[in-house]
Amino acid sequence: MDAQTIIARRVAKELHSGDLVNLGIGIPTLVANYVSADLKVFFQSENGLIGTGPIPEQGMAHPLLTDAGGRPISALPGASTFDSAMSFGLIRGGHVDVTVLGGLQVDAHGHLANWMIPGKMVPGMGGAMDLVSGAKRVIVAMQHAAKGKSKIVRKCNLPLTAARPVNMVVTDMAVIVFPDGKATLLETAPGVSVSEIIAVTDAELVIPDDVGEMQI
Repeated sequence: MDAQTIIARRVAKELHSGDLVNLGIGIPTLVANYVSADLKVFFQSENGLIGTGPIPEQGMAHPLLTDAGGRPISALPGASTFDSAMSFGLIRGGHVDVTVLGGLQVDAHGHLANWMIPGKMVPGMGGAMDLVSGAKRVIVAMQHAAKGKSKIVRKCNLPLTAARPVNMVVTDMAVIVFPDGKATLLETAPGVSVSEIIAVTDAELVIPDDVGEMQI
């Protein structure tokens, strides 16, 4: 199973019936593929749609139905469309139950950097700042390391997305949570040992006596 699938399958287990969920660009968009069929989860696209469906078949895309990254999506029966002002009113008003976002770095206290790399062109800050500040629960879905460098760091050296820390990070190696503002190892991915995670993690992790294994 590839890294992105491991992450998306594990994150999907955090969702519950009735949740209003916003999925960010990248790995987070895969989460919808693994939500149990018996759950009624409402996915929101921040550009103004609740009730997003699967990627449309070739030739069936509608130019006005896109996700936040501009990729074609479909709308399920009963979906609701509205303008961006209403969409961000939902986000900033605390009505989004869960947001799943990608990440460039998360530090030892749960602070996220995911919106820009200094010196590189970016299309804009997007909605990540609003989502981290306004969603009831924030989950980061990202690979544990990139180009040999840990993305779980002692302190972010990239611009922070928000002052508020995230609730959970799911990587291809581990699930990390932040009780009392301390990065704490909750689960290991199948076949990955605690010592392997410690070895590739820049941040110091709290290691409980009982660390579970991801159920994916």
